[in-house]
Amino acid sequence: MRRALLLPFLLIVPPAAAQEMPACNQDRVGAVACMAGKLCSCGYQRGGIVSGRPDGYRWDCGVLRPACGEGLPPAAVPAMPMPMPQLNLDVTPMTPWLR
Repeated sequence: MRRALLLPFLLIVPPAAAQEMPACNQDRVGAVACMAGKLCSCGYQRGGIVSGRPDGYRWDCGVLRPACGEGLPPAAVPAMPMPMPQLNLDVTPMTPWLR
């Protein structure tokens, strides 16, 4: 019975629309966004003849970018202070080799 009521409802409801990529412009330089599993960064990139692109602001989602969640510091974990290293220095005065 429930399946019979659910089928017409599913035919009426449209599928969820894909989200648009956020704009990368001068106001968002340095912003990061998770796109396709990568933590992409917004920045100015030079164009060129080889790439066929003009200069402009673009999202950097290259292979060197971290996966989503890896590049962000955990907010709940407090920073632990680093212990100072122990240095054992010999401070005896040097004697001259020749007198």
